Amino acid sequence: MNILYIVLAVVAVLIVWLVVAYNGFISLRNRAKEAWSDIEVQMKRRYDLIPNLIETVKGYAAHEKQAFENVSNARAAAMGATSVSGHAEAENMLTGALKSIFAIAEAYPDLKANQNFLELQRELSDTENKVMASRRFYNTNVMSLNTAIEQFPGNIIAGMFKFVQMDLFELTEADSAAKDPIAVKF
Repeated sequence: MNILYIVLAVVAVLIVWLVVAYNGFISLRNRAKEAWSDIEVQMKRRYDLIPNLIETVKGYAAHEKQAFENVSNARAAAMGATSVSGHAEAENMLTGALKSIFAIAEAYPDLKANQNFLELQRELSDTENKVMASRRFYNTNVMSLNTAIEQFPGNIIAGMFKFVQMDLFELTEADSAAKDPIAVKF
């Protein structure tokens, strides 16, 4: 009779462990999805600011048509990206295109003093900071999920219930210009 109780206790402990581990994976996966949602909210805010910025700069530098097209194309590509790596690549392209707009603004003192432009520039900068914070939050949550999926004995539970690793939001090799520091020459 005691052996039966021991076997039942072991089975009960295993079932409790299985439920706790499964729920842990669900929690990690949902936190990673929530973090991705935060990134999407900030990117949408950024996408909404860009047309206003372009229109403001166009009034001062209408002949810079190629730069405006580059920003518009990069924005469209970023909005249309469907995967984490696609978003990362498109976002990096958009960041580079926006830098060209701000470089154009440097050549127009009236534009740099324009209140609308200054406010848009401030909001875009604030949004960039929020996007970076959201990316860090997302990557932290994805790293926790991926680590739990790989570690023993969690990898057994993850395999049984088909939990899969998620991609980190990172720069790609093609974006080496964004990784390398900008050279300042005098």
